[in-house]
Amino acid sequence: MSRLQVELVAADRKVWEGEATSVSARSVDGDLGILPGHQPLLAILGAGEVRIHHEGGVGKATVDVGFLSVNHDTVMIVAEDVDATALGA
Repeated sequence: MSRLQVELVAADRKVWEGEATSVSARSVDGDLGILPGHQPLLAILGAGEVRIHHEGGVGKATVDVGFLSVNHDTVMIVAEDVDATALGA
């Protein structure tokens, strides 16, 4: 099964990095769902929850504004501030 390589970064630190089966986030244009094989994408994130589905379950982080990019099964999420207390990874 294909996997996504995910990196979640706050302005001052790398918060989480690993493999995932899917990623969900809220962009300024609406909710996004990213699966392996997704077309390249650059989206502006609004404040909200990012869900990272991985083998250990579903990790959740709250982000403020930032961006999400997808390219060749690599997802990069960058936000000014990230609360990852519920990430569970």
